[in-house]
This record gives sequence, C-alpha cells and structure tokens, in this order.
Amino acid sequence: MIGYLAVIGAAFAVSFGSMPLLRRLSFRVGAVQHPDARRDHPRPTPILGGAGIVAGVLVGFGVAWLTGEFTAVFRTIAPPLGVVLATVTIYTVGQLDDLRDVSAPAKTAGSVLAGSILAISGVVILFFRIPFVGLVALPPDLATLITVLWVVGMAQAVNLIDGLDGLAAGVVCIGAGAILMFAEHLDNRGSIISDDNIGALIAACVVGACLGYLPWNFHPAKIFMGDAGALTLGLLMAAATIAIGGNTDAEVRGQTFFFFAPLFLPLVILGVPIVDTAWALLRRAKGRAGLTIADKGHLHHRLVRLGHGQRRAVLILWAWTGLLSAAVLVPVYLGDSTALVPLGVAAVGLLLYTLIAPGWDARRADGEGEAPPATWPAPEWERDQSTR
Repeated sequence: MIGYLAVIGAAFAVSFGSMPLLRRLSFRVGAVQHPDARRDHPRPTPILGGAGIVAGVLVGFGVAWLTGEFTAVFRTIAPPLGVVLATVTIYTVGQLDDLRDVSAPAKTAGSVLAGSILAISGVVILFFRIPFVGLVALPPDLATLITVLWVVGMAQAVNLIDGLDGLAAGVVCIGAGAILMFAEHLDNRGSIISDDNIGALIAACVVGACLGYLPWNFHPAKIFMGDAGALTLGLLMAAATIAIGGNTDAEVRGQTFFFFAPLFLPLVILGVPIVDTAWALLRRAKGRAGLTIADKGHLHHRLVRLGHGQRRAVLILWAWTGLLSAAVLVPVYLGDSTALVPLGVAAVGLLLYTLIAPGWDARRADGEGEAPPATWPAPEWERDQSTR
C-alpha cells in the first residue's frame, strides 16, 4: 500500500494546491457561473475546478511511474496511455461545454470517443461472470460496444448527481476508496487479478484528486468542477471497474464470486448515482421530457425539499455510499455474510434519520419561537447539475 499512498498524496497535493490558481484564472478569463433564474447561488463562482482534478489524476499516474512501485502496470504501456488519453479527451469535451455550451449529441460523441480509446488500449470488458451460468467471454465487437456504453453511462451518472456542493466528488471518492480496497484484497489473493491490472491505480488517483478538491467545493462552494470534472470522474470510475471486473478469466468462488461480476461491483458501490440516473430516465420517459433537460427530481433535490439543509443532504448521501461500499467489502474481507446484519441495522437507522430529522428541526424551531422556512430548498441547489 506504500505505493498507493504515495499516489494518493501526490494527487491530493496537486488537486488541492491548484484550486486557488484555478479560481483566479477563472475570474480572469470569465469562466464563472453567474446566478440567474435557474442557478440561484449567491455569487459568481469559478467553474475550472475540473482542471485541478484532472491534473491531480495525471500527476498521480506520473508518480506511480517514477516510484517504480508499479513496474508491472507500466510494463505494457497501452492501458496507462489509453486511460490518460481517454481522460484528456473527455475532460476537453466537458470543459468546452462549460465554456461554450456543447450540444448533447456532441458531448455524447466525446464520451463514446473516450470509451473507444479505452477499449482500443485494452481496458475493455472481456468477460462476464453470471451467477448459475458461469464465465462468459465476449466477442471483440460486443466487448467494445459494452465498454463504450458502460463509460457513457457512468459519465452521465456522475454528471447527474453533481447537483449539490461536494456531493459528486464525495460519493466518487468513497466509491473509489472501496474499489481500491476491493482490488487490493483480490491482489493479495494471488491469482484473481494480475500484477499489471491498472484498476487499483486508477482508483487511488481518483481518491487523491477528490480529497484535494472537496475542501474547496463543500458548501458553500468556492469552485465547481463543471461537466469537465464530472464526466472525467465518471470515465475514471468506469475504467477502474472495467479493469478489475472485466479483464480477467480467473476462477472465483464463494463469497467473492458474487461481488466480482463486472457490473455488480460498481452497481452496489456506486449505487447512489446509478439509482438516481435510472430514476431520472424513468421519470423523464414517463413525462416525455428530453433526457438532457435539467429537472429537480433527483435524490439530492428530494432530500432538500424534505427539509434537510444542503450540507446534511450531502452527508446523508455520502453515508449511503459508505454503507453500500461496506456491503461489498465486509463479506469479501471476512468471508461471512452474517456480517451484513449490522450494516442492515445501520441502513434502517439512516433511513429513519432521513425521514424524521426534518420534523425534529421544525419542532425545535417552533420551541424557540421561530417559524420554519416557508419553502425549501436552500437557494444554491437550484442550479443545473452540471455546474458543480
């Protein structure tokens, strides 16, 4: 883990240290999000935070290469180079959208291009493990298609949940940390994933970059990541899960089997953005609304309308991500499903707190002679998801 800690530290330092410079640059070039009827944050806010996240990730890769701790990963240059090129590609598309409003088809095309770069470089879903069926090897054309679709879906999922200060970066950071721990455990098992697997390194870079960004983005945010950061984080999470879950045909049995299927791992760990995206698709299909039209029906919006402040809504969704991640890691590490019982109790407690806490606030306000706010939400959450 020493190598991973060095990567996380380097990515954190670059991401955190670059934010003041990016704030000044944003104001100088006019890259700011102004309050308006749809984006009611109180002051013009810089939107170049995604550049700092990308810089942290790229420096993390550079440190990994220089330290010599990841010789096996860089033995074949195609996967690391493919991840870097795909990251730069999708970041460029997102940054252009933040500055010039790129059309939805053009953004999708950029995500498809980034996913194609990953597939060409060897970061591709080659195998599925289906319970009660076994290992399924995908033909090359289908493998590329599924890889691209997975990248597009994950990028959109992170982008959609990026609607409150600190929400997307925190959820992704927790998820990436869980994926790193999962990969490290499989690596310690010996034959499950090979030494040259790049998934854990990607996750470590994401953890460090997000940790460096979060102090500047937690409410009240001093800088936003925009589409540039959200799409990039989605691509990197897709790449990490593809590398860990879809690149090996090793035999996996017991508890680990069910947590090793390429889609099951991220579906659980990243359950918050994925469920939110699925619900958004159903909601907009039912209302015959365009998929690219922003609305206020996402999970974070509903929490704020329920009566939670912006910070508490974010912390609640962070907690759900932590519980879902623990649901994956605990059985794998302990080899015992009964360990899920305390997590189930914690989930029930968190659900009750989510539903009851606003009532406590209202009663406390009444007891102090203060009228509760006539309307929620706090003004900042009303801006479009892609501006965080």
